[in-house]
Amino acid sequence: MNTQYKWLLILVIFGFIGCESDDDAPATAGEVAVTSGNADFSNFVALGNSLTAGFTDGALFIAGQENSYPNILAQQFAKAGGGEFSQPLMNDNIGGALLGGMPILSPRFYFFSDPDPAEPNLSGPRLLGTEPGDEQPELPTTEISSPLSGTFNNMGIPGAKSFHLVAPGYGDVAGVPVGTANPYYARIASSATSTVLEDAMAQNPTFFSLWIGNNDVLGYALSGGESDPSMADPITDIAMFTNAYNTLVNTLTSGGAKGVVFNIPDVTSIAHFTTVPHNPIPLDAATAAGVNAAYAPYNAGIVGAFAFLVGNGMITQEEADLEIAKRTITFAEGEGNAVVILDENLTDLTGINMDLVPIRQATADDLLVLPASSFIGTQVVPGNPLTTNGVAIPLADKWVLTPEEQEEIAAATTAFNAVIDAAVQQEGLAFVDANELLDQVSEDGIQFDEFLIQGNLVFGGLFSLDGVHPTARGYSYLANEAAQAINATYGSTLPMVKAADYPTFYSAALR
Repeated sequence: MNTQYKWLLILVIFGFIGCESDDDAPATAGEVAVTSGNADFSNFVALGNSLTAGFTDGALFIAGQENSYPNILAQQFAKAGGGEFSQPLMNDNIGGALLGGMPILSPRFYFFSDPDPAEPNLSGPRLLGTEPGDEQPELPTTEISSPLSGTFNNMGIPGAKSFHLVAPGYGDVAGVPVGTANPYYARIASSATSTVLEDAMAQNPTFFSLWIGNNDVLGYALSGGESDPSMADPITDIAMFTNAYNTLVNTLTSGGAKGVVFNIPDVTSIAHFTTVPHNPIPLDAATAAGVNAAYAPYNAGIVGAFAFLVGNGMITQEEADLEIAKRTITFAEGEGNAVVILDENLTDLTGINMDLVPIRQATADDLLVLPASSFIGTQVVPGNPLTTNGVAIPLADKWVLTPEEQEEIAAATTAFNAVIDAAVQQEGLAFVDANELLDQVSEDGIQFDEFLIQGNLVFGGLFSLDGVHPTARGYSYLANEAAQAINATYGSTLPMVKAADYPTFYSAALR
């Protein structure tokens, strides 16, 4: 995993008194007055995706929404003239949702700790209601086809990409079953043809937050860079992203509103891609010998194919030797065997021999997606090691991000962040460099009060059980970063929240 270095974040905590007033709160002796500076927090609207909504542990649920970064920020705004902040709360703390009574979104994860030391493999993240012995998972109670009335300050729409926020019909409940509309927005949209941006602007915001663009690269990453058109979730075209993002910022600031903006972190640094090792396979001597015997014809075919290419002057012997070493598949007795993966970037040898499909063993440069942990080692034919996924049967594209796919993601992230930076500079907005923050977390963690926030799954403190979204403590840290950026940009003196007030786990008992 990532090597780590210590990074100390100095948090300046401003004092405040608890009197209620529409004006900035006065300070008592020795305290710093909480002021809004030249910002107006009276009507705060937050736009974005799941990171804005408060999504955590693989689902949207009440407790997570209450600890969303905009809701935390709004509570600090209230000390400096901020008004009420409404959120489209789900019906329960189960998570997930129904459409016409049928489950369409899964419940949240929770951490199951098996009390039986003889069965340690039962410990870990589980869907709520799937404890051993349960007959069926817990069912959600939020019905998407029963829309909420009124307006909502938190317009974070899980799953939304940049262009979705300006797309008419994205909240049409009739489009949810066919994938042309978003179930979370369908539940709160003012009409079947409205856009998220229109519904936000209808509230006449005086201040806004905007964190969008993660899904424009994350969808591709979560699919393992899947190339099959029927399964692919491509990276958003830069021209489309630029048009959508500039439309959002120009519209949000058109009435004089000020705001805070987040950029896009390197999604390949999140726990979803750094938890599963490339070499998790243990084998006994007999199984290793059997698998090696099965791959022997393939390895010999690779040598023969490259000999043909060298003999016909198509590549050099040095190039052939490198390719052969990369593609030769071998297993050994013991632990630490690398999985076998499909890699479309390998030289196509099927024209020489149809059996020489582009496969190789993974290296430390490959990133396996978190769900691969429950797929690797399963067998197509139970009890037959020669049908083991990741060993005898290569992992498909969707399970792995190769270095080439990671480069595509990095290039897109850099391009999108340049668009965001230009918009921030043009409008003079407060800015949170989420990309840099995640880099720091990935390296050695970030100090947040008495806690060191790190990027490892479950126990790092930042990432929730889905490996993608923050914990409540992670969201509170982001709220503080936003408050500091706002203070620096607009001269406000918003106080910081305390890390200890926000959990890193929600219990299974929470309903």
